[in-house]
Amino acid sequence: MSSDAFAMAQQQFDRAADALDLDTGMRKVLRECKRELIVNFPVLMDDRSIEMFTGYRVQHNLARGPAKGGLRFHPDVNLSEVKALSMWMTWKCAVVNLPFGGAKGGIICDPKQLSMTEQQRLVRRFATEISIIVGPEADIPAPDVGSTPQHMAWFMDTISMHTGYSVPATITGKPLSVGGSEGRPEATGRGLLFCVLEAMEHLGIKGTGSTAVVQGFGNVGATSARLLEREAGVSIIAVSDSSGAIFNGHGLDIAEVERYKLEHGRLAGYPGGELITDEDLLALECTILVPAALENQITAANADKVKARILAEGANGPTSPEADDILSANGVMVIPDILANAGGVTVSYFEWVQDLQEFFWEEAEINQRLRHIMSRAFRDVLKISEERKLTMRTAAYVLAVDKVARATEVRGIYP
Repeated sequence: MSSDAFAMAQQQFDRAADALDLDTGMRKVLRECKRELIVNFPVLMDDRSIEMFTGYRVQHNLARGPAKGGLRFHPDVNLSEVKALSMWMTWKCAVVNLPFGGAKGGIICDPKQLSMTEQQRLVRRFATEISIIVGPEADIPAPDVGSTPQHMAWFMDTISMHTGYSVPATITGKPLSVGGSEGRPEATGRGLLFCVLEAMEHLGIKGTGSTAVVQGFGNVGATSARLLEREAGVSIIAVSDSSGAIFNGHGLDIAEVERYKLEHGRLAGYPGGELITDEDLLALECTILVPAALENQITAANADKVKARILAEGANGPTSPEADDILSANGVMVIPDILANAGGVTVSYFEWVQDLQEFFWEEAEINQRLRHIMSRAFRDVLKISEERKLTMRTAAYVLAVDKVARATEVRGIYP
């Protein structure tokens, strides 16, 4: 992600602040992050050498509750990106009305280049370094790009060792055996499905005969593709990962594609589709386009080529503000990231609640609660969009920023 990620997040905020006619003081508060922690720490490698790593934990706003947000392990992690992601988390939690503020964290590393023992030492040392600001009442991390439920288990165990007893609610996205929640691995993709179903109903589009293109075939992309195919009857004509994009105009068999990816570790070479470029993928004629890879994929340079009716953002920040204007002018309904991919943080919230009360729900109940929250949030955003003649993104921001501003206002400025 480019180093001006935070500037882009601020630009999106400014549009909502203008629409809300927010006063100058409140703008100053909400445009900045409350807390930024940078840690440089040593990790003992398997060959007994010592490597230094840099990690971040940023809390954007705590007015509505403890901070919530993922931990990203990626070579390109930087402070601007983490700040932007933490701000987006604040708005995301507010859109779906969760009692959380936004946070984000990350380590500059490539987990694929580290052994499991090195990854464990990295996570445990990082958890210790940021333990001064995390905890069930303060800041609850979760998995993100490059991090896994196993990493979350190590993180939780480390904080528990410091505390002297198990504190499962200190982090979410954990394995079920240590207080994870049913439905968590599919939550982001399932939440996206519920938003897409609402959008299709609003636009009068039937699932049968509709097509979808999914950029990024990680957890969110693969789950979105599988659920759109299985539960909405949509034909998935193209998917991509970092190795390339595959296209089949008659529809891909997603279960088969998943099997191939599991076996070969990549999509390139899949026999049931032709290899196309990522550029071609985004320009395909389709009903639904799901960018579920990384940030800044749809820009002023390629937004005009997008031919989808609905663009549902599985990734965070895949569309630039300039691209938003072009898509809006072309009649593409954008379901913004802070709404479309909020299913993950919603089920993380359920996991936190279950851990705190030590009472767990069944998957059917979790999916039902998730559908209720996502559908309600979609309709709330759509209502603002139609009443104020705003794009869905600005409408989602207006809803979120207004909630956070009210909470900030009613709490007052301390001291």
